[in-house]
Formats: sequence, C-alpha cells, structure tokens
Amino acid sequence: MLRHPAGGIGTGRAPRRARTAGPHNHGMRAPFSTDLTSRDRLPSLTGLRFWAALLVVLYHLSRQAGELPGISEAVWYGRSGVTFFFVLSGFVLAWTYDGKRVPARVFLWRRFARIWPLLAATTVLSVGAWLVLGKEVSGKAVAASLLLVHAWIPDPVVLRGGNPAAWSLSDEAWFYLAFPLLMALPAVRSPRGRRWIAGGVCVAVVLVWLSGALITDSGTRAWALDYLPLTRTAQFLLGVVTGLAVTRGWRPPAGLWTAVALVAGWHLALVPWSWAVPDALWYSPYAASQLLATPLFALLVAAAARADLDGRPTGLGGTRSVRLGHWSYAWYLIHEIVIRLWLGHFGKPVGLIDTALVWLLVLAASLTLSAAAYLWVEHPLERRLRAVGPRVAAEPIAAGRLRTPR
Repeated sequence: MLRHPAGGIGTGRAPRRARTAGPHNHGMRAPFSTDLTSRDRLPSLTGLRFWAALLVVLYHLSRQAGELPGISEAVWYGRSGVTFFFVLSGFVLAWTYDGKRVPARVFLWRRFARIWPLLAATTVLSVGAWLVLGKEVSGKAVAASLLLVHAWIPDPVVLRGGNPAAWSLSDEAWFYLAFPLLMALPAVRSPRGRRWIAGGVCVAVVLVWLSGALITDSGTRAWALDYLPLTRTAQFLLGVVTGLAVTRGWRPPAGLWTAVALVAGWHLALVPWSWAVPDALWYSPYAASQLLATPLFALLVAAAARADLDGRPTGLGGTRSVRLGHWSYAWYLIHEIVIRLWLGHFGKPVGLIDTALVWLLVLAASLTLSAAAYLWVEHPLERRLRAVGPRVAAEPIAAGRLRTPR
C-alpha cells in the first residue's frame, strides 16, 4: 500500500478536496462525493465527451462519405478526438480512484463491465454489416477485437477487419492494466514528480512524432504512431498526473474557453499544413494532429474540471449535454458501421446537396441507435456485471491507497 502525498503539477499545496457541481444543481456547489459508482460529478467532462465523439464522426464522414466545404477542412484530422479520450480516461480514473483502497481485481472488473458488453454487441453488429455487404470476415480479426489485443498487431486486416472503430479499446485495456502500477509510482505521487512527468510527456509526444522519419513504410508508421498502445500511453499518463493535480487544488494556467480556443486554433492551423504536405509523408499533420494535441487536451480537461469544481457554469454540464455524453461511447462504436452500410448499399454521394443529406441521415441514424444501445445494452449490462463481480470489502478507506496487482 502506497500513499499519494499532497501537491499537484507545479504546486506543493496540501491536499484539498474541492466542491463539485452536479448536473442538476444549476451551478450550486455540492460536497464532493466519495462514492466510486456515482457519475457526472464533473458534468462538463461528460459533455465534452460528446463533442470529442462528434469530431471523430465528422472526420469519418469527411473522409468516407464526401466533403462539405469549411466543415471538412476543420475536421480533416478529427481523429485527434481519440487522443482527447485517452487523456480524459487517465484524468477521470485518477480523479475517481485517488485516495481509495480498491483491489486491482475490483478495478479491472469494473472497467471490463464498462467497456466489454458494448464492444461485444457492436462487434456482432459489425460482423453482420460485413456479411450483408458480401465481405469476408476474418475470424482472427474478430477474436482479436473481442480479446482487446488487435491494436498490438501490425496487420490491417486484424486492426480493421472485425470492429474497426474498436481499436482504441485495445489501448484502453492496456491503460487499465497499467493504471494501478502507475498510481503506485513515487513520481506520480510526488508534486515534483508530476511536474517532471508532465514536461516529459510534452517532450515525448514530439519525439515520437519525429521518430516517424525513421519508418519508411507508411502503413507500419501509421500503426506504430497511431494504434500501438505503448505509443499512446503517454497521453493516458498525462491525464493521470493532471487528474491527481486537480484533486489537490492545482489550477490550470488558462480558463475553459481559452483552452477551447487553443484546441480549435490547433485544428484550424492544420488546414494549410494539410494543403502543403500529403498524409503519406511522416511530417504531414496526420500523426502530428494526434500526438502534438496531447498537452492541449490535458489543458482542456483540467480547465473544464476546474470550472465544475468552482461551481462556474460552462454550458457543457446541462442535462442534455450530459445525456449526449452518455451516448458518446456507443456513438463512437456505431457510427462507422452505419457509414459502412450506407456507402456499401448506395455508394458515395455526388454533389454538395446529396453529401449534406447523407451526413444528416448518418448523424441522425447513428445517434439514435447509440441512444438505444446505451439504454438497453451498455448501461444495464454494466450494472449487472458490476453486481455479480468482485467488490470492495466493507472496511475503512485509507486515504491515498490503491492496491497493485499481485
């Protein structure tokens, strides 16, 4: 058992549990909850999940279903929304489990219950879509998807042949296995250590991007820099140390809307870059958009969380935003299947009006299916699995302790 001492990134403050606003208290401050099963204690982060998912959806629509002027240029590298989710995952897990005594087996079962039921359901749906379209289905790819190991395998058939959008869950599974160990590291528990880690991650993502110059094959480079869980671990780690810092009272150097402007400005800056450099080259914005955005997304998450803790309205934590955020995981997994089925049956639209109509139909259909998947599959199955799985023993919670795997 290891304790997490006080302090955050760039601060040596004593531990301080801030107050948080729930989604229905209209900005009034409420006591911080220690119930690990409660959700939306930071409602703006839930709301941001929808916008990150939308970025990914529009990215796929632009690249697969046809471009819409202005929108497509801005979201041409919207795959960076996955980077946001990796940073957010580390932040939320650190925020939730810091100071809690939870056996690793309980933590891992909870994460399994959270992601696997919907993964299995959408994999069945994806395989059905391939078969309806008359495509061969690789049993190896399906098995790798269900076992959450496909991102480790540099084979396009395995990566995309089962459930294409689910590759990021393979990375998440790796993060979950590493999380108890990361929380036990002295550097992660130390204010100075977190400062060094945050700075190291910022340097590391640049070095990883530059390392693309050493990989001549574009397919191998894309796998190594975009899919491989080891490459993405730095993004999760930055989320972890940022989450721990915020729980200890650290305030990010920029407010929420400044952080939003920086993220938007980054994506807009990629537009002229994309005109000048083809994606196949290592110094194109393709890998850079995902890797170099890591610190910006960490700032965005921290600023949104800080606003919630201070009880300041953000426009992201209302009932509707939170509901859309709940659907975002299902939307992320389902939208690609809907796009695939539409294009397989009707082909790529021709002309601006037809393209816009396809976009609207796909957005509406996939979001509706996602709402149903959340209500009837994801949420109820998660609750059932958590109920039958291992639980935390009824014992006093020792501040700052998390069990590591034995």
